[in-house]
Amino acid sequence: MNGLDLTVQRLGEGQVSKLKSGKFIFKLSSYEGNPIVKPQDLGLTWRKNGREEVGAVFNPGATLHNDRVILAPRCHMNYEKIKIFDEKLGIERAAFENYISEIWILSSSDGVNFERLGSVIKGDGSQHRDFIYGIEDIRIVNYKGEYLLVGCGKIKPPFKGENADRVAIYTTRDFKEIVYHGIISCFDSRNAVPLFLSENEVYMFLRFHPHIYLAPLEDGVKQILYPKEHEKEWMRIYENKDKFLLLKAGEFLHEREKIGPGPPPIKTSEGWLLIYHAVGTINREICNEYGLEGEIGRGYSVCAALLDAEDPQKIICKTRTPLYIPSRPYELRGDKNYPVDVPAVVFPTGAILRNDKLLLYCGAGDKYVILLSCNVKLLLDYMFEQS
Repeated sequence: MNGLDLTVQRLGEGQVSKLKSGKFIFKLSSYEGNPIVKPQDLGLTWRKNGREEVGAVFNPGATLHNDRVILAPRCHMNYEKIKIFDEKLGIERAAFENYISEIWILSSSDGVNFERLGSVIKGDGSQHRDFIYGIEDIRIVNYKGEYLLVGCGKIKPPFKGENADRVAIYTTRDFKEIVYHGIISCFDSRNAVPLFLSENEVYMFLRFHPHIYLAPLEDGVKQILYPKEHEKEWMRIYENKDKFLLLKAGEFLHEREKIGPGPPPIKTSEGWLLIYHAVGTINREICNEYGLEGEIGRGYSVCAALLDAEDPQKIICKTRTPLYIPSRPYELRGDKNYPVDVPAVVFPTGAILRNDKLLLYCGAGDKYVILLSCNVKLLLDYMFEQS
């Protein structure tokens, strides 16, 4: 048995818990060695005024390549933390100066101990000029022996302007040579995720704030690989986006502010399992189940929906409560050992299904990479019974 399968054996199955109100919730298992990737592990540190400053590695795309787990997290350092007043939300929140992310490629034989491969996707304009203020939150999709890497290219400095996010597209065969294909330049969107039903039937999940959309692509994979040549097709999607609304924010308290696609959907015997993130208020009852007092006023949580195998625009069911919430110091508010950059964040971006075990790679506190897990059959049973 190889190292990855040994790890999979040890990972938790997830569990169903009954709240005091009588509701049942599903809780993903958190790997005992979390966080599995820390900035210090990769040398993302620098000295300022005689003290060590620690950068960030988070929100990794994930896939299997040659029986090794590949992660593509967002990395940055040499930035300064500030506070800004968010007029839309009416709250003060964390922001950053001198903040330009890039993507580092990591590899592991066991899924928990990672090393750098050396490849870097730059977001600073040194590899192209389509965007120059960072590349964020890559998702990885395997397509016919090649890997699509789809992320968010920033055309304006983070936290300093709206309409700054563009879908950025790359491909690779070996995660050493990575080819840039351009951006979808005609609209603002992030968390884009391709879905292949067949060679000719291709969809794209898009987040037009604050909802999740799923649009069929007229020209299939070519529309992704040659975005500039297909601007008219992309613009038609944007202009007709109401037709493609899949999941709407605001239905539940924990999804009140916004929702967005997570990792590429997992194909199961019951349909496509879509893991997504939600932002909103996490109530006291759910927080208590995780050992927390009070509520989380604004938190990123992990949720799921099951989509029809042949018609993914059809929702079979979705969770009413989060599958996981920020509850550990490196997810919630930080502590001496694990400071965080943004509090109350768990952000799912990479997923691998191995021997009926779902491995979910997430960002935590906008600072670390963590691993969550469950038995996918147990999760599907819960969703059919309680969603």
